[in-house]
Amino acid sequence: MRIISGELKGKKLSEPLDKSTRPLKDMVRESIFNILDHSNKLSTKINNSKVLDLFSGTGSFGIECLSRGAAEVFFFENYRNSLKILKKNISNLKLENKSKIYNNSAYNLEDSNFKKMVFDIIFLDPPFKDRKIKSLIDQIKKLKITDINSILIIHRNKKSDDKISQYLDILEEKNYGLSKIFFCKLI
Repeated sequence: MRIISGELKGKKLSEPLDKSTRPLKDMVRESIFNILDHSNKLSTKINNSKVLDLFSGTGSFGIECLSRGAAEVFFFENYRNSLKILKKNISNLKLENKSKIYNNSAYNLEDSNFKKMVFDIIFLDPPFKDRKIKSLIDQIKKLKITDINSILIIHRNKKSDDKISQYLDILEEKNYGLSKIFFCKLI
């Protein structure tokens, strides 16, 4: 797994050795960033953005954002093996000053003290078997950590039939292999 573009292009990321973590495939990650860069339906840009990476795993999405010019990324991961690799990737790439790692469940966002903070991009990549994503979106809405330009990117299994949320306007939906990606705005 490598950084696809930006100032860290080509740098290698450490990957998990166990099967409990499902890293975001390079092809899917590249497709997400192509849509962010070129879609007429999205106004959010990565450069100077503030990113919330939920269920970060090894950090490939958030680190890619930093490589492409994001100002700051907040990583949420609580699985010990993934957290160790996430910290190693951040350290190896010397991104500590642009990163904040929360060793906490993404479902505990309310404990994170995000008062008066607005994220430009929120990436949600829960385990495919997780069926509580609607409650997380409800929590994001309640915390008021988005504005009219903020984008939520949700990664799910293409066969999942999640009832995501009545609070979302789905701007684009793309399938890649086993993955389904939603680009949404809170309404």
